[in-house]
Amino acid sequence: MSSTLMRDDFIATDADALRADVYRHYGLTFGQDLTHDPEALLPVYLYKAIALALRDRLVARAKLTAKQPASRRVYYLSLEFLIGRTLSNAVHALALEAPLRDLLLEFGINLEGIAEAEHDAGLGNGGLGRLAACFLDSCATLNLPVMGYGIRYEYGMFQQRLEHGEQVEYPDHWLRDGNPWEFERSEDTRRIRFYGHTEHYVGSDGRRLVRWLETEDVLAIPYDVLIPGHNTEAVNRLRLWKAEATDEFNLDEFHAGSYTESVAAKNLAENITMVLYPNDVSENGKALRLRQQYFLASASLQDVVHHWVEIHGRHFGGFGAANVFQLNDTHPSCAVPELMRILLDDNHMSWDDAWKVTSQCMAYTNHTLLPEALERWSVGIFQHLLPRILEIIYEINARFLLEVAHRWPGDVARLRAMSIIEEGDERYVRMSYLAIVGSFSVNGVAALHSHLLARDLFSDFYALWPHKFNNKTNGVTPRRWIYHANPRMTALISSAIGDAWQRDLAGLADLQAFAEDSGFRQQWQQVKLANKQVLVQRVKRLTDIALDPTWLLDVQVKRIHEYKRQLLNIFHVIHRYDQIHRGEGLDQLPRSVLIGGKAAPGYAQARLIIHLITSVAAVVNSDPVASELLRVVFLPNYDVSAMEYICPAAELSEQISTAGKEASGTGNMKLMMNGALTIGTLDGANIEILEHVGADNFYQFGLTADQVSAARNHYDPMAVINNDVDLQRVLALIDSDHFSLFAPGRFRHITDAVRAPADPWMIAADFRSYIDTQARVALDYRDQASWQARSIRNTAASGWFSSDRTIRDYARDIWKIQVAAKK
Repeated sequence: MSSTLMRDDFIATDADALRADVYRHYGLTFGQDLTHDPEALLPVYLYKAIALALRDRLVARAKLTAKQPASRRVYYLSLEFLIGRTLSNAVHALALEAPLRDLLLEFGINLEGIAEAEHDAGLGNGGLGRLAACFLDSCATLNLPVMGYGIRYEYGMFQQRLEHGEQVEYPDHWLRDGNPWEFERSEDTRRIRFYGHTEHYVGSDGRRLVRWLETEDVLAIPYDVLIPGHNTEAVNRLRLWKAEATDEFNLDEFHAGSYTESVAAKNLAENITMVLYPNDVSENGKALRLRQQYFLASASLQDVVHHWVEIHGRHFGGFGAANVFQLNDTHPSCAVPELMRILLDDNHMSWDDAWKVTSQCMAYTNHTLLPEALERWSVGIFQHLLPRILEIIYEINARFLLEVAHRWPGDVARLRAMSIIEEGDERYVRMSYLAIVGSFSVNGVAALHSHLLARDLFSDFYALWPHKFNNKTNGVTPRRWIYHANPRMTALISSAIGDAWQRDLAGLADLQAFAEDSGFRQQWQQVKLANKQVLVQRVKRLTDIALDPTWLLDVQVKRIHEYKRQLLNIFHVIHRYDQIHRGEGLDQLPRSVLIGGKAAPGYAQARLIIHLITSVAAVVNSDPVASELLRVVFLPNYDVSAMEYICPAAELSEQISTAGKEASGTGNMKLMMNGALTIGTLDGANIEILEHVGADNFYQFGLTADQVSAARNHYDPMAVINNDVDLQRVLALIDSDHFSLFAPGRFRHITDAVRAPADPWMIAADFRSYIDTQARVALDYRDQASWQARSIRNTAASGWFSSDRTIRDYARDIWKIQVAAKK
């Protein structure tokens, strides 16, 4: 048999071949009776049959892609990959939508209906994971040799339900019905070490070596998911690791009747990949999260090194030049000491040679400006869980501090500030510092974010290594967020400017001229109205709240966090409600406000904000006067699939974080692409959106990052409140328990925080600017011709925010690989 994959291995994609394969899988793979009776149809098996038929057509392409030569391969390490549903993406990548729709007519079902049988993959929580999924999509589409590495969580973040207005978490068992898109690759199982102790010894060549002994090991079982490119035959891989216990079983305890103890190791092992991001409030939670991070790093690096050794033997001189590990945020920082361990202990390299390789192939992307999100792990936890890794970190730190001392002789304060080990009553490992020290590239994800990293958060490191720091503004894939999510708009744009923009999103700039075309504006408005009607129907089904599709649709969907300021949004709602009841707002523009997002289970203030939003919504929506002008809905269990029908409908995009707190944002880009106008602070990628679309098509408000920083030491929210009657009324309504009649004082913690000088989110400081800007929004929306023109301009200016552009920047500046020509 030839070792070269032949074109004959490609499975036909014509309608007849697809039909035959779907029938074969439905009838034989799943043993179901073939019938065209819709009542007898089992959608879950039909979905799986279609998935397998599509997967069959990706396999040969994936094999061919893996055999393509590459001067350098990239491995994208991320604890989250929020890929959403895979079916629709595969259908579009294979250009099989038309034949599949025809086939489904035989079963009396449409493509959208069968797609509902697929669970959203529970592999992420928010923007970080969705960005990783967009990046993999772009890498495959651009024919780049990039492989993703993540964790195959048994349960996702959680299913969010609202009970009595409060968030309640339920298990998200997204793998309950299996995952037809994955391949188990048990031949690539890796062994991960935990606990134990180290032993130093002298090798046969006289060098000092280290053994990690008496460890409690866990197996990492890989599952591969295929990531297809669009308009190309390239198919990359996402490898997800599942934790399983080793074969060692404590028979003595079992025979003694201690069954629970005998399987404790198995349970402990499998807990590693059971749930996405456990609470780390408790010591057990912290240890589990660190175990997850090391598990990902160790399994992935062992995997890459194993395949390197198969081809090159134990010669690592070219390893650093041939491989790049992109660390998606601080979570995979253990990759730095783990690669050192593999090279030192398993392959007996010298420290200098191992460090040369490691520091040549690690690249770190930072995603946060919040110091508390940078992750510090107690030295005590590290010592107990990963003793050998801690020894290596100590050595990395000692050598690094020597370099700092040579650069700034006698500067003890700087040594202390830059040390990877934070000294104090309890000592901590600063994981972001570890990533910076071990990486050749450190990038932020928006221009302001990268500037603030260099100026403030990592200023000492920037002073030492300015050449390491760079910016790569995020982007999102247009395949998911325009072509798939908004087919009506896609068809309208292509009818006006052709379809070349679908291959290069920069071509959307040609749409600018149509903003002045009254006929096109009317068509644009009708597309938006149709999309709003779809959303309204879904909202009614999910929440029983009726929205009017002709009203302005004001949307804020993202993780619930104080810095994202959903609180400012709901304060505006309360202000409008108050206006209506005082007779000042009876002629105001009707508006629907939609908010969605999950709060971390241990984040009490975020959960309280959700409760306030739902409580305000209940009062407003049941009020016979206010509800004629204002409706509020909190959409439960917000996820990728929900965003796919929110994006096309949204008209106002709320990007209102405290300036200097949001690294980038990607929801702002998705909504802009679909024609929403942004109301936002000069924060994250909002700044670049404003630059591209122009001030006339963007609603800017609030303090800048520099103004926030300058005001920090003398911030007096009570002075602001005392000079703003509207803000006083909002706070008074909350404090009077108007929105919590049967639970006095329920939301007092929120209003106290707003009044506190230490409020880092500066709600009071930005309230007036936000309210006035929202009034301008309402005034402008009345002129629909002007509004639609500005909506068109937002879409036309969004081409730069494609993840294809972002990945080209990574490939050129960090990975040093070329985008291959499409065949």
